[in-house]
Amino acid sequence: VMLAVYVGYLGLGAAVLQALERPVEVQAAEHLLREHWELLANYTCLPGPALQRLIEGIVQAYKSGITLKGNSTSLGRWDYSGSFFFSISAIATIGYGNLSPSTAVGRIFCIVFALFGIPLNLVLLNEIGYLMLHGVQHCARRLEEVFQCQNKASFLMKMCALVTGLLLFLLLPPLLFSDKEGWSYEEGFYYSFITLSTIGFGDYVIGMNPDHTYPSWYKNVISLWILFGMAWLALVIKFCINLLE
Repeated sequence: VMLAVYVGYLGLGAAVLQALERPVEVQAAEHLLREHWELLANYTCLPGPALQRLIEGIVQAYKSGITLKGNSTSLGRWDYSGSFFFSISAIATIGYGNLSPSTAVGRIFCIVFALFGIPLNLVLLNEIGYLMLHGVQHCARRLEEVFQCQNKASFLMKMCALVTGLLLFLLLPPLLFSDKEGWSYEEGFYYSFITLSTIGFGDYVIGMNPDHTYPSWYKNVISLWILFGMAWLALVIKFCINLLE
């Protein structure tokens, strides 16, 4: 029964996503093809294979973190702050996919780094989650002495912890992303959940716009937000698991 529910849930998700996203995909593909042929028609001196090689080169450079900016290129994804952010996204198993090592030595190091880093990250998240839970239980005991009702005190503290976590990790961060990244609130909220849940699609990643100037503290603060936010969301997911079970 559980397997049937699981497969049915996946099938439902696939059907809804296909209905929502497929028309946009077809429209984008048709637009790209139309632009391609119009460019070749307007610039007859440009051969098709040469244009194709240029497009492939631009796509490959973008995957490596390099973008064209006028007559120059924009770097910066592999500076220290960018490398630090990649490190935490690797051991947190977020794996945005927009950036990855391009050298053989870098890939080997990434394997070894993640092999020991992932368990270290899980241990730290468990400790942070335990401290959060212990704090909630401690406050619940204090409220129990005031209200003389264990159920009421426990419910109040759980709701307080849930609302505080929602504000700190999901509802307020999109305002920062709107200011620094130029995203809408919906895009910032979407990025927040996709990151903290370690889904990490990579369609939205902070600090990657070459036209924006980011403060030095930005990625470090976001790294701490990811660490504590993942611990809080893990507690919420654990609560949902208990309800399902």
